[in-house]
Amino acid sequence: QVQLVESGGGLVQAGGSLRLSCAASGRTFSGNAMGWFRQAPGKEREVVATRGISLSYYRDSVKGRFTIFRDNVKNTIYLQMDSLKPEDTAVYYCAARSTPYPSRSIHDYQFWGQGTQVTISS
Repeated sequence: QVQLVESGGGLVQAGGSLRLSCAASGRTFSGNAMGWFRQAPGKEREVVATRGISLSYYRDSVKGRFTIFRDNVKNTIYLQMDSLKPEDTAVYYCAARSTPYPSRSIHDYQFWGQGTQVTISS
């Protein structure tokens, strides 16, 4: 099984940047599709970005602003967030799936981190 630990959240001004990290341990990291999800107050958890072996997916609202990438040597996945907006405020979760094929559905991911708070001031 896989254990995930997120870090890098915080409070920044609108237009600023943050880089989230997710350190993985347990099963082979390269064999798992990874994703970043977020949940804002009063809203359902939603996909932000996913990363498989070579393909990435981004929801429309973050395209051009967020970048997902992974370092297989360090067993870490990152989410670089630029041009942040107040509507990006949420708890961000790292997730892993037990196949190398990513999914956009939260129900397809078996392993989850504890989450890290991202707050963007207006």
